[in-house]
Parts: sequence; structure tokens; C-alpha cells
Amino acid sequence: MPITYQVDLPRDLIRTQARGSVTPDEVARHLRALELDPLFHKPMDVLLDLTACTSLPDRGQLAGVAHQLRRLGGQERFVRCAIVAERTAMYGMTRMFEVLAEEQFAATQTFRTRRDAEVWLSEGKAAVRGRNPVVPGRALSIS
Repeated sequence: MPITYQVDLPRDLIRTQARGSVTPDEVARHLRALELDPLFHKPMDVLLDLTACTSLPDRGQLAGVAHQLRRLGGQERFVRCAIVAERTAMYGMTRMFEVLAEEQFAATQTFRTRRDAEVWLSEGKAAVRGRNPVVPGRALSIS
């Protein structure tokens, strides 16, 4: 299977990996499977590893993925997205995806290494934990 994923509940993280030549239909099937996954029930970060992906999406395909993410709920379902792309052409296309999908995530960033992507996601979790939580329907009192 060209796209696989794993939901890491303790880290509120979806780890997705694409391998080989990936078609737009396979991306759509992956997003539908994710939408129906009972483990994906709260907003989560995404680690998208494209290091083993041999195909290269075009701008229209990237815009289509951004639209599908909006249909899935955008920022109501997704928090931050770290993309790993080693190949220069893929790195450039994922930078374009950052712009096309900017409204679907709180933040998106592309990295050359998985380690850098994981550090960025971890730092974001630490920053979020340091904030005062706001519970919907309740006023936050600041002294």
C-alpha cells in the first residue's frame, strides 16, 4: 500500500508515510480512511513522511488535497503538520502545499529530516502545554 498511517494517541499524532508512486485517488482513499478511523476523534498533529515517495504532485493535486482537508474539518481536526521531504523537487512542492493548506492547520512546515520534523512537533506540544487552557462556554479569569 503506497500510503500507510498510524494514530499515536499518547502524542496526539498521526504518522503518515507515502511510498513509491502515489496517485490522487490513493490520497483521497487515505483521507477517507482517516476520517472514518475511530482513533481520530480529536485534533491531532500530523507527521507526513514523503522520503520514500517517488511521484511528484502538481499544484492542482496539492490544491485538491487542501480542499479535502478542509472538508474533513481543517483546524477542528488537525493542529500542526510536519512534512519530511528529502528530494529537492518534493521539498519545493511541499513548500507550495504549506501555502495552499495554511488554513487547514495551525502551522505547517517542511523539513529535510524526520528528526527535525519530530523536534518541531515536540516543541509545539511543549508550547501548547504552557498556555492557560480555555474551556468553551467558560470565561477565563486573568488577574
